[in-house]
Formats: sequence, structure tokens, C-alpha cells
Amino acid sequence: MPAIVDTCGWIEWLTDGALSSAFEPWMQSPTEQLAPTVIQFELYKWVKREAGESKAMEVIAATEQCQILPLDGAIALLAADLALEHRLSFGDCSPP
Repeated sequence: MPAIVDTCGWIEWLTDGALSSAFEPWMQSPTEQLAPTVIQFELYKWVKREAGESKAMEVIAATEQCQILPLDGAIALLAADLALEHRLSFGDCSPP
């Protein structure tokens, strides 16, 4: 079953953070991972600020191996409903 690794999970994995091993199984199988475009936005912004544009583009290239989920109006509204229902942040509630 496809999974969504949120922006915080990507950052943990990229920085070898304390929780990076928890995200390792999904990062090793990017084709089984869903990547909403909002996560690409957040990752590019964070990595560019922290490590520069070249590294940010490398990270975005890694996300492109995932199944990209574009954000459109219907998905945005469903994500908002899921966020309210499950007390989620925006990146955590983008539906497959």
C-alpha cells in the first residue's frame, strides 16, 4: 500500500535525524510512496534555505521517483476535511 512521508519525515531522513531509521523503509522504495506537490514545495523551500539550490534540486529529483499527487481544488477541500476530522497538519492529510 502506498504511503505518504510528510515533510518532517523527509527532513529526518535527509539529516539522519533521530527518527531517520523509522522512515528508511519508505525511502528505500520511492515508487511505492506518494508525494503531494505541497511536500515538494515545503522540501524545496527548506532545503534551499538550509543547503542551497543545488541540493534542493537533488531532493526534488528524489521526490520525482515517487507517485506525485498534484494539489487541485477537490483534493485541497478533501485534505481540509481530513485535517479537521483527524487533527492533522496540511501535509499529513493530502489524500491518495
